[in-house]
Amino acid sequence: MKHSLKQIIPNKLFSIKVLLKPAIVAAALSLSACLSQADSSALNGTTSQGNNLQVATFAGGCFWCVEAGFEKLEGVSEVVSGYSGGSIKNPTYRQVSSGSTRHIEAVQVFYDESIISYDALLYSFWRQINPTDDGGQFVDRGYQYKPAIFFHNLKQKMAAQRSSKALAATGRFDSALKTDLTKFTAFYDAEDYHQDYYKKNPIRYKFYRYNSGRDKYLEKTWGDDLHKPFATKVSMKNDTEMSMKVQAAKTKQYSKPSDAQIKKMLTALQYDVTQEEGTESPFTNKYWDNKQEGIYVDVVSQEPLFSSLDKYDSKTGWPSFTQPLVSENVKEETDFKLIYPRTEIRSRYGDSHLGHVFSDGPKPTGLRYCINSAAMRFVAKADLEKEGYGEFVKLFK
Repeated sequence: MKHSLKQIIPNKLFSIKVLLKPAIVAAALSLSACLSQADSSALNGTTSQGNNLQVATFAGGCFWCVEAGFEKLEGVSEVVSGYSGGSIKNPTYRQVSSGSTRHIEAVQVFYDESIISYDALLYSFWRQINPTDDGGQFVDRGYQYKPAIFFHNLKQKMAAQRSSKALAATGRFDSALKTDLTKFTAFYDAEDYHQDYYKKNPIRYKFYRYNSGRDKYLEKTWGDDLHKPFATKVSMKNDTEMSMKVQAAKTKQYSKPSDAQIKKMLTALQYDVTQEEGTESPFTNKYWDNKQEGIYVDVVSQEPLFSSLDKYDSKTGWPSFTQPLVSENVKEETDFKLIYPRTEIRSRYGDSHLGHVFSDGPKPTGLRYCINSAAMRFVAKADLEKEGYGEFVKLFK
């Protein structure tokens, strides 16, 4: 699995082939390259060296995916992919993937306990795996891919037991939980090419992840609760602000004009982007480098979409945001225009094509809403009241 896609073991390659057309498989496989192995080293203890960060160790199948999931959390400083629970020191990926060493693919999470708790990490962990499958995870089969929690101390053990018991009591799963709870002994870093794989090889990672079945299972199992945030200290501070945003969404009604009206309202570029799913050029569009305070509304329906408070420089040349201003005004659809599926973003009332959302953004959400300037109109902070968006003035005080 972690070798290039050319090196995927036969049963995995078959699983992917049956899902995609041969031409698409060939295109994805052509992206592969032979990767070298590197030595790994052991990490032990409950705190990372040289600072006061706490350490947690989890196994949830493919460590590329689990690493990516934990790195999105506010308060997590670093996540390292590696191997734990086996019988030999410093195993290589090739040894672990054979199943002969009894190691499990795992990750070590270094986190600031003043920002995020171990309970919050467990909360995230359950939403990344299938806790009822001890024969592997999704497309990856075998002992080396089984789910496990390696506790570093009694406090972590008790927290994991409580969390597991609470999860089982929800009745969400048809079968019993089979996630091991094991005392931590040693952890060995995986080879360098495995670290931050989702960042270094985004196309290969997305191709693998989509075809692994992980996301389909999680969405089916958790539904709307999948992305429901844990009540961390940081998120609790934002509760009042988020409540205000939700209320703001209900204060007005927006609608989509007729196509004839839209053509009169918009420029050719705005029409192409919003109505025909076009994409404007990077770095030359209107708002990619806009640093003014204010909000961005749908150029068609005028519904509020994003805020300058959540805007950041993604180096892509398009306006990028970590989250919507009013989540109810933004809807997601799957776009299959490339060799891997993307999540398209559209406005709720105007049904305008806005852009796409990606999972490579900064904290606290880990998301990057990449939006076309042509799909939006900017309303400066000083103009919010007179343009009818007075409910958002408080955000900028």
